[in-house]
Amino acid sequence: MNVPRDDSPVPPAAPGSAAVVLDALRSVYDPCCRERGISIVDMGLVRSIEVEEGRSRVELLLTSGWCPFASRMLSEARQVVEALPAAGEVSIEVVWSEPWTMDRVSAEARSKLRFLPDPGQVTDRDSYVQGHLGRPGPHGGDG
Repeated sequence: MNVPRDDSPVPPAAPGSAAVVLDALRSVYDPCCRERGISIVDMGLVRSIEVEEGRSRVELLLTSGWCPFASRMLSEARQVVEALPAAGEVSIEVVWSEPWTMDRVSAEARSKLRFLPDPGQVTDRDSYVQGHLGRPGPHGGDG
């Protein structure tokens, strides 16, 4: 099962299916996004899931090859999948040949990550910045 990149609901599935594994992985967080409640699924880090013949295989992408939390995230993913009744032998692998990009992030995660307005909504950048910094503009006035 290639994991969809949109927010499409996943239909209920039989135990031991890729959809069950995907749902379980929603409880695993990239440590950098845990405080915002963004799972590795919503971050688009789950590339694919295969469940067949007593074996569950999950491929993950990393936001950066230098991620200091990669081993922790991989361990948590393994624990969650191993806890599933029909998981069987579990393999969690990092895919190094494909880069993670922002287009993999779900709309919900995108909204949680956005702390600035869409650039198209800001007609005067300098006034916006000064208004949110709470200090006088570069020319001594209020803007």
